[in-house]
Amino acid sequence: MQIHPALGPPPTLGYTASRVDRAAFCRGDATALKKLASDPHAGFYLIGGESVVMKKADDALQPLFAAEEARAFGAGRETVFLGLIDKAPRFATGFDAAAVEPLKTRGDLQLTDLRTIAVHGLVDAEHLPPLAEAKALLGWHARHRFCPNCGAPTNLVDAGWRRDCPSCKVQHFPRTDPVAIMLPIAGERCVLGRSPRFAPTMWSCLAGFIEPGEPIEEAVRREVREEVGLICGRVKYFASQPWPFPMSLMIGCHAEALSDDIVVDHSELEDARWFDREEVALMLLRKHPQGLTATLPHAIAHHIIRRYIEEGADVLR
Repeated sequence: MQIHPALGPPPTLGYTASRVDRAAFCRGDATALKKLASDPHAGFYLIGGESVVMKKADDALQPLFAAEEARAFGAGRETVFLGLIDKAPRFATGFDAAAVEPLKTRGDLQLTDLRTIAVHGLVDAEHLPPLAEAKALLGWHARHRFCPNCGAPTNLVDAGWRRDCPSCKVQHFPRTDPVAIMLPIAGERCVLGRSPRFAPTMWSCLAGFIEPGEPIEEAVRREVREEVGLICGRVKYFASQPWPFPMSLMIGCHAEALSDDIVVDHSELEDARWFDREEVALMLLRKHPQGLTATLPHAIAHHIIRRYIEEGADVLR
């Protein structure tokens, strides 16, 4: 991999490089789980809706609570077992958003959404992967308390990694939604798009959900064709990233653009256009003459774009 001298060393991709050993063999063992929860080194993450509860300590924020501290907040909706970090158990407890709202007035706590935590580096980086795991898993529970097969209330089992229906006996497992996120390129140019949700200056990669029965490569070609009207040939996988908003897996790719004329689907994008390779480098550096910017380093789009800046069309080899 080449490194663009002006960009410096590559940043860490958000929510990845987890140190958690998920220890799946413990999930069905109630005795082992009870012992783990009472371990003096056990730690609990507390999440209410979109908010992560954090302690203020020595001018820093700590999202991990000891078992006794966690119990002081009440039972919560669900408590799930995330795994082990250096043999220390890690759990997460989910609360209704309304239940944690009063905590915002406490001077010893701060409640912030996970995206803001990642963008501004509010906690040590080692906490981001387990927080992403916790938010996605607890978000799944919040949306799947009733059986989609018969409508009966379901029960949490396997330490939060399954819900069982006592009525029709169907087992339900946490889901992850695969999303293709891609950068169409043609030589020294690439295509970036703008969502209406973006900050006014920001541009990013194209993206869309992979549909049932669809390989990654076909999803990339279909999404590019639907969103900007371009035909793509070769597709090269780059990397993936868990994206807990609410529970997606971003599958990053570079795609060879075979056509040139952009036709924007305005139901999906506010705008899209071609950018020169060095112009995009200025966007990453926040030095573009028109103030245009690209996605921040915690998101995989930043890394997809950066790899193209560093390697050009060679990323498709």
